[in-house]
Amino acid sequence: MKIRIIALGRAKAGPEKSLVETYMKRLTWPSEIVELEAKKGISGAELMAAEADLIEKALNAKGGAKRVIIALDERGQNLPSRDFAKRITALGNQGYSEITFIIGGADGLASAIRDRAGLLLSFGAMTWPHMLVRVLLMEQIYRAQTIIAGHPYHRD
Repeated sequence: MKIRIIALGRAKAGPEKSLVETYMKRLTWPSEIVELEAKKGISGAELMAAEADLIEKALNAKGGAKRVIIALDERGQNLPSRDFAKRITALGNQGYSEITFIIGGADGLASAIRDRAGLLLSFGAMTWPHMLVRVLLMEQIYRAQTIIAGHPYHRD
């Protein structure tokens, strides 16, 4: 299973970037993060539309693999780690070879992007900084991989 994360914003040197890199190194699944930035000086609906265009281009740039899109969204499902791992296993069993996760900008994702997602995923009702969302996502992907492999990293 290939893991691809499309994220708005650029990670700067610091503990969050270091943690994301640590989890990426631990993964046995191939993975990449595609960072996108909308032009400066726009906001609101104009910014959300510009971010949606960037995300669409990034999604359309990769072809070939049977891919499912999972968008991080506050309205999404809040899955326990074991259920998340089961969902990844089921996607692999359905023939998907790539999961593309999308982390939107500060104002969230445009409805057109949310509508393309096979799953909307939430990390709870609290608001998280985007760089911490990357860490949380990478940790949960790594945790899912260890659950699927029967590794003792995950404890109930």
